[in-house]
Amino acid sequence: MLAQYFILSFYSLCMIVLVVLWLQSGLDKITDYKGNFEWLSGHFAKSKLKGMVKFLLITLTIFELSTGVASLLAIVDVWFLKLWYFPFAACFLSMLSFTCLFFGQRMAKDYGSAASLMVYMIYIFLITMFTVALFFIVGDGSKSVLGRFVAD
Repeated sequence: MLAQYFILSFYSLCMIVLVVLWLQSGLDKITDYKGNFEWLSGHFAKSKLKGMVKFLLITLTIFELSTGVASLLAIVDVWFLKLWYFPFAACFLSMLSFTCLFFGQRMAKDYGSAASLMVYMIYIFLITMFTVALFFIVGDGSKSVLGRFVAD
């Protein structure tokens, strides 16, 4: 029982990193919309995305805030509800958000920044694998719909 609490605590700390990452980034885009828009307009000035900066900024902001909220709810989910919807949603949305960022950096031909995102993507991949493991160990995935699907 104590080991289970330790594992859930460690998992919660991993998710808190995502909460801070995504909520801070999303809220920054809201509080400094003009500055972000101007910087991104210059960043994408010579790319095929130059006419889509406003749409992409709003879309990315929605993804980031959704990911941050899902990460926060994931902590509540694993401790109290044990349903595992939000942990998987947080992992999926994190990877989707980083894929959007990666795509944008590649389109802007900012290859160094695109490469630096790989560290974050590896972190998300590891958390996703940790989530799957916890789902089957702590969340008793053998009794869940997904657990029965995987077992068949």
